[in-house]
Amino acid sequence: MTLIECEFDRHGDAVLAIFNDAILNTTALYEYQPRTAAFVEGWFQAKRDGDLPVIGMLDDASGRLMGFASYGPFRPHAAYRYSVEHSVYVDRDFRQRGVARRLMKALIERAEAQQYHTLIGGIDASNAASIALHQQLGFRHAGTVSQAAYKFDRWLDLAFYQRVLSTPAEPLGG
Repeated sequence: MTLIECEFDRHGDAVLAIFNDAILNTTALYEYQPRTAAFVEGWFQAKRDGDLPVIGMLDDASGRLMGFASYGPFRPHAAYRYSVEHSVYVDRDFRQRGVARRLMKALIERAEAQQYHTLIGGIDASNAASIALHQQLGFRHAGTVSQAAYKFDRWLDLAFYQRVLSTPAEPLGG
């Protein structure tokens, strides 16, 4: 497994496939409609424009993208500038192999390097594997929004997990 910086031209199709599998078959994304290539291209552009990472993991044997992780603004207001909301997605063929753990560790390192203070993850409350991974990596439960979404003919609860980092050394207000 090799960590990489994902790029739309090289990895856009794989990212799109992973996103759409999550939308159509899981509660990892609270969406109904598959995303398009144009959406993913815009998503990559927004990440580039915001100096936000899209970290991927390649399978050394096949060269396939095993999964990816990223973060973006938690809220649009200036006072939230040190908080980011992250996500990690793993291709169904590569789950249970430590891909998410390696991607999350790389994401935490990147957030510290970029001087963020809080990583926040919104996780479907029934996703025990993701919750356990976050807890193992030092994230703490910060609250749950009951019945936040409706998908697959049932109400879904959204649990928030956060990890407070030691950065930034000198935060600026106002």
